[in-house]
Amino acid sequence: MTIVDTFSKKLALLLLAFCAQNAVFSAEKKPVSDWNQWRGPNRDGVVVGKPWPQDLKANHFSPAWRLELGSSYSGPVMDQATVYVTESSGNNEVVRALDRATGKEKWRHEWAGKMSVPFFAARNGSWIRSTPALANGKLFVAGIRDHLLCLDAKTGKRLWEIDFPKQLKTPLPTFGCVCSPMVDGKFVYMQAGAGFCKIEQDTGKIVWRTMKDKGGMYGSAFSSPVFATLRDKRQILVQSRTELAGVDIASGGVLWRQPVKAFRGMNILTPLPYKEGVYTSAYGGRSHFYGIERDSAAWKSTELWENKGQAYMCSPILFKDHVYLHLRNQRFACYNLKTGKEAWVSDKRFGKYMSLVRQGEKILALDQNGMLYLINASPEKLEILDSKKVSDQETWAHLAVSNGQVAIRELKAIALYDWKPNEIIP
Repeated sequence: MTIVDTFSKKLALLLLAFCAQNAVFSAEKKPVSDWNQWRGPNRDGVVVGKPWPQDLKANHFSPAWRLELGSSYSGPVMDQATVYVTESSGNNEVVRALDRATGKEKWRHEWAGKMSVPFFAARNGSWIRSTPALANGKLFVAGIRDHLLCLDAKTGKRLWEIDFPKQLKTPLPTFGCVCSPMVDGKFVYMQAGAGFCKIEQDTGKIVWRTMKDKGGMYGSAFSSPVFATLRDKRQILVQSRTELAGVDIASGGVLWRQPVKAFRGMNILTPLPYKEGVYTSAYGGRSHFYGIERDSAAWKSTELWENKGQAYMCSPILFKDHVYLHLRNQRFACYNLKTGKEAWVSDKRFGKYMSLVRQGEKILALDQNGMLYLINASPEKLEILDSKKVSDQETWAHLAVSNGQVAIRELKAIALYDWKPNEIIP
């Protein structure tokens, strides 16, 4: 082989490696532009892309379309062409696929799904709660009666379904199915069936089921899981009604567990991983940060700090060593995650709930009263850059942000807004 041949071969290998690396990079980055599951692609409420505008004024933030629907608490998900949204209709539950450009219906799928929730929860309605998940051409939708459906995302054809109470002989959740399915690779993960399940996306086969509970008032879960890498091991953070745990992805084994006190088991928010620990906050309890340690095969959770901050349903946002969240007392707060010290708590009260999305130092916050806020993430003080009334209805569902558009699920409608990046403003 000549020197020229050797050089050509090496050059070809380098080019091949470069192309492969960029192909992997593109594959990893592509989903980030979509809002494909609960709290976005990484389930942390963080998006990347073109910089957000500095305000919500009409020349930046304008309605694209709006469609009236039945009641729902579940947030919308969307890819580049379609918005998927659920609703309750009589004795049934419905998921619709809407054209992202026009709001026109592409398809709809309907199934039996009605139940009544008890006590204080009944005041807020007995309609579908779980946010769908979109992956590999499939849409995963969880109904209130502990039912998971897998649909073809393009046609709405039902590919498989799991009726957890029927298949596993588990009790119907007292407060209905609340957990939003989590997609990763070829699997979907779900706190359902009186436990936490790993399910094959292609077949609906349950691979494993862990963290089993006895049902009843403290059965099922209000929280939704999230991935985290702690002590160099990728795992799943799962918060049940009574405890927080790290679950092994392959086996379903519980690596570590930590009891979390809450009023009537109301551990609702998605836990927040930070460095080698996890933050959570409970209704009727306090805010906690647990350090996770690993010694050989043994795992241990240790409380590093707690404070009086009491969350409700708002899943927190992380930015530069600080956590931002909406509290049970309807104030917005910022805590230092290293120390647990309060950076600030707002004097202003908002609605009973907020969903939060962050890009860079900006947080977009939608409260239950239909008010949208653009907030600067600063540990110095609450700084509201702008606000806008976007609905006269209640807005309990999590907002979705993708490629210069914001989807807002009102109680009985969905609206899509264009939010133009600064650089394309005429």
